[in-house]
Amino acid sequence: MEALSSWFTYVSANIDYIWESTLAHARISLIAVALATVFSITLGVIVQRRPLARTIVLTAAGILLTIPSLALFALFIPVFGIGNTPAIAALYLYAILPILRNTVTGLDSVSPAVVESARGMGLSTWQQLVKVRLPLAWPVIMTGIRVATLLTVGITAIAVLVGGDGLGTYVQSALTRNGLPNATEQLYVGVVFTVALGLVLDLVLAVVQRFTTAKGLRL
Repeated sequence: MEALSSWFTYVSANIDYIWESTLAHARISLIAVALATVFSITLGVIVQRRPLARTIVLTAAGILLTIPSLALFALFIPVFGIGNTPAIAALYLYAILPILRNTVTGLDSVSPAVVESARGMGLSTWQQLVKVRLPLAWPVIMTGIRVATLLTVGITAIAVLVGGDGLGTYVQSALTRNGLPNATEQLYVGVVFTVALGLVLDLVLAVVQRFTTAKGLRL
């Protein structure tokens, strides 16, 4: 209980700085996910009906996800310098696979009969995509976006190692000050608020998913 009380005391005394770091953490994560969403959905639509291209891009995206986080962050330092930009670039690459895979899977799940009916009604290929295929695939795509967001929020904690902002600053400070006053409290601030941020963003996206999904497709 004493440790918990000490943690709450630390949080209360530093809430403004913690809130600022949390917002910076969210901003970095959401920028990366937004960029990855636009790219992945577009690429998914392009390759979904092209088996060879689809295999190549999914394999490439999977390979990117296997690169150690710190190594990938460091690769962008010569290009962008230190700060948030190399972190966003690396996070963007990590976020591609879940969204891309779910875009392809979602489009695959659309019944050919439904597409054929849309074609019979005179809808062009573009109209079929926008009015039929993407809306029907949207719940699966949103699931990919939510997974990518959770993944990105967790990895963003490493951004501090390339000069970025976010809650990782508390984890780094705790590790470098191990054994000193408030080190443990700082560590738990970094961990607890990162987890809380991920859960909040996932909840927000769940609400967005519900209100942007056709009523007949809602669970």
